[in-house]
Formats: sequence, structure tokens, C-alpha cells
Amino acid sequence: MRTPSKPVRIAIVEDQARVADSLGKLLGRAGGFEVVGSYADGETALAEIPGLKPDVVLMDIGLPGMSGIECVRSLKAAVPSLSIVMLTVYDEGEYLFNSLKAGASGYLLKRTTGEKLVEAIHEALLGGMPLTRQMAGKVVHYFQQQEAAASEMAVLSRRERETLALLAEGYRYKEIADRLGIANETVREYVRNTYRKLHVSSRTEAVVKYLKQ
Repeated sequence: MRTPSKPVRIAIVEDQARVADSLGKLLGRAGGFEVVGSYADGETALAEIPGLKPDVVLMDIGLPGMSGIECVRSLKAAVPSLSIVMLTVYDEGEYLFNSLKAGASGYLLKRTTGEKLVEAIHEALLGGMPLTRQMAGKVVHYFQQQEAAASEMAVLSRRERETLALLAEGYRYKEIADRLGIANETVREYVRNTYRKLHVSSRTEAVVKYLKQ
């Protein structure tokens, strides 16, 4: 267990050597940190980080092969107590939400200042969730969108939802009819009702709303 007199052990997962090197130098200048491992891909990080037992992992999302989000999910399964802070260029709400759902302790953009990064690492160590005010706002907005989409789906009947789910998977009307054991015209009726209830006019619009829930 780390004591106050020991440096914070950091592992970096970043495929750009220049960025990883800059992070290491930044933490070295800040003092109180020790970079115990640096990895250019998620597969190697997943194989080695559990044995290193770092205090905090700084994780990129856009990695070659396994994504950073997949790596987080696997690392948290292996070491549930591990604190992982995403450090990425992606500011979209979906990446943010999926990272937190996978088990990330926080989410920062790579343009974050060194001072803010150091603060975020300490916050994660204390069990907090370091997010900028903008990122926190995106979390709220994303949840609101998910709730709105789920509410729209609630107006569909069970069969209409089943039909829409198969449409989203790329099945054609006849294939849907065969899978559900109903007539082609019944499928068409379900689709018409779905369009009307969701206030859309095409298969694409209906599927997009379905995928947002």
C-alpha cells in the first residue's frame, strides 16, 4: 500500500511516443510521481499493469487494436480498485459516457494543463471523479438524451419493438416475417405504426432513434 512518503505510481497507456514522453516529463517536474510503466497498446498494458499495481493509470482512447475503453473494462475486471483517468482528444459525450460506464475514474482532454492534470490524479486517488465542468455537463446531457429515447420507445408495442430491433440489425421485411412467424403485411403494419409513433418517415430515422436508447 502506498504511504504519503512514497511517490504516486503512474502507468501511461498512450500510442504516441511524443505524448507519453511529455506526460512522463510533466509528472517528473511536478514531483511526487513515479512512472512505473508506459504502453503503446492496450493488449500489452492489460498483460502487465495488474502485476505492476500502479496507483493511477492515464489512458488514451484511440489505441491501435484494443481501444482504451475496452482496456479500461478489462483492467477494472482484473483490478477493481484501480483508478483510471482517461486522457484523450475526444470530447464527444458518447466516448465520455462509455468510458465512465467501463469503469474510468475520470475523463480529461489532452489539452488539459499540467496543473489540472496533477489535481485530477490526486482527486482520483481520493475516490473522486475528475471532470471539467464542460465534461460534467455532457454527462448530464447524454443521460437526458438516453432517457428521452427510452421514453419514445415506450410508446411502441412489444411486437413493434421486436420488428424495429430486427430492422436495426439489417433484416428485410420477409426475413422479419419469417423470424417472428407473421405475415409480410403484418410487418409492414408494425413498421407504419412505428414511424407514426416515433414521428419519423424512414427506416434510417427509426433505427437511429432505436440505437440511441
